[in-house]
Amino acid sequence: MARYFIEVAYMGGRFSGFQVQENTLTVQSEIDRGISVLMRERVETTGSSRTDAGVHARQNFLHFDMEQPLHPQFVYKMNAILPPDVVVKGVYPVADEAHSRFAATGRAYEYTLYTSKDPFMRDRGYFFPYRLDMELLQAAAEVLMEYRDFTTFSKRNTQVKTFNCTIGESVWRQDGERIVYNVSANRFLRGMVRGWWVRCCGWAGAFVAGGFPGGD
Repeated sequence: MARYFIEVAYMGGRFSGFQVQENTLTVQSEIDRGISVLMRERVETTGSSRTDAGVHARQNFLHFDMEQPLHPQFVYKMNAILPPDVVVKGVYPVADEAHSRFAATGRAYEYTLYTSKDPFMRDRGYFFPYRLDMELLQAAAEVLMEYRDFTTFSKRNTQVKTFNCTIGESVWRQDGERIVYNVSANRFLRGMVRGWWVRCCGWAGAFVAGGFPGGD
């Protein structure tokens, strides 16, 4: 039995998230189906991390075990089987004890706001045509770097032994009409980044001049 890491990228717009779920389409279920069709046996992968519905990924990893040799054109054949919004970038033989989730050394997320209407950004960011206070947003982002215990930002119905995370980057950047928040860490808790994103925006009181849409 040999173990392989598979590197993928995807546009998550039409998927109900990454992880396999019953009676719904997910990225992992498409990958499992593709490998099973190609190798003519049922294959279930293990993902390195999960993403929510509609979230895209430039890079994610899964692992799977296989007794028979891989198809010599595995990457090419997989990309022929998979839908256009999922791509296999590589497959790598690894040690039997290697685990895509626990061997990961870091994870990174990018959240994008765009301030002028742009149909090409519609599924890649959040349209927000209001003035932002970048200094307050940056100050809020820097607060994150001061902590390691993120119990407050985690969902409680999660099976983890510790709520400690080491944050490597937490920064806002502005590039023309795109405003991007980048955050990276050795690990993230379930719901942590989304919770931080919401509270960060709320904490920066003058975040929007004139209030949020529909607000005061």
